[in-house]
Amino acid sequence: MDRAVIGELYRDESERLLVYFARRLYDAQLALDLVGETFARAYEERDRFSGDDPAPWLWGIARNVLHDAYRRGGAERRALGRLGTRRIELSDDECRRIEELAGLADLRALVAAALEELAPEQRAAVQLRIVEELDYTQVGGDHAL
Repeated sequence: MDRAVIGELYRDESERLLVYFARRLYDAQLALDLVGETFARAYEERDRFSGDDPAPWLWGIARNVLHDAYRRGGAERRALGRLGTRRIELSDDECRRIEELAGLADLRALVAAALEELAPEQRAAVQLRIVEELDYTQVGGDHAL
């Protein structure tokens, strides 16, 4: 696969990938970083692709990038270092546009409503684990409810 195919793939799939990541992470900047990581990996692994349609292959990479981000608790800037580029900082308007594309306002409302249905201890546990990114032993141990 040559650079031109990667470029076409970027034009065809980058916005959909951005929405995919934003809907799962609720973070426009992180979503943009993961799009960059996805295409960096695709470029690095382009010689391993075989087939007629590279889109499913790219989406497989995207799923792996998302799983890696979940495991790390955030995206590392590895792709930027490998490619020798700098991180693109989004403006407030750009963040709002990504959030709009992904329908994050509606998703946030659904999450807020679901959290309200939890007992206070459960809400606190979710806060410690998801928002503060403490590991399970910390949530259950030092911060026991």
